Amino acid sequence: MAEEPKDHEVEPLDPEHEEELRLDPEVEARRRAAMSFIRRYGDPVLKSRATPVDLFDDALRNQVSRMGALMNDALGVGLAAPQLGISQRLLVYRVGPDAPLVALANPELEWTSDDEETMEEGCLSIPGVGVDVDRSVHVRVRARDEHGGTRLVEASGLEARVIQHEMDHLDGVLILDRTTREQRKEAIRAMREAESAEQAA
Repeated sequence: MAEEPKDHEVEPLDPEHEEELRLDPEVEARRRAAMSFIRRYGDPVLKSRATPVDLFDDALRNQVSRMGALMNDALGVGLAAPQLGISQRLLVYRVGPDAPLVALANPELEWTSDDEETMEEGCLSIPGVGVDVDRSVHVRVRARDEHGGTRLVEASGLEARVIQHEMDHLDGVLILDRTTREQRKEAIRAMREAESAEQAA
């Protein structure tokens, strides 16, 4: 997913925190640098199904570390390899500043709860856009860690939402694919306006 939560998850920060960050040129510079590596909406890699991870070596562990660092600098809570142009079924996330970085390779949803929750999500690949997305409140995911070991994650709330968001990226699914047609049109318009303003600046 992407950026830190607005209403939550996956996105932007609360207005006061966001204002503080704007005032910190070092944080803003790191965020801009990190965002330059992240593929944006419209890039074909974001609409493609990623290939399984089959080699659990130092290169993979370095990739996990790099993804974690870029995610942190971009002020995100999750990042999937396709967002960096890498067709790998690999994602990382960290829910909370003191939480450990979690890597999931080849994740599979074993179970999702029937109860769902609608919350606004954003995405580092679609900056400045937030849309309402329905997600299961509880999930159980089986995956491999960066060393190749089995990892079973039972998650609820924000963690469950972040995992589902990032797993969508591995299948070429974006938040715009999970919202209403009206919200999608409005989001794309807002995104185009933001891009125009950015280019003009």
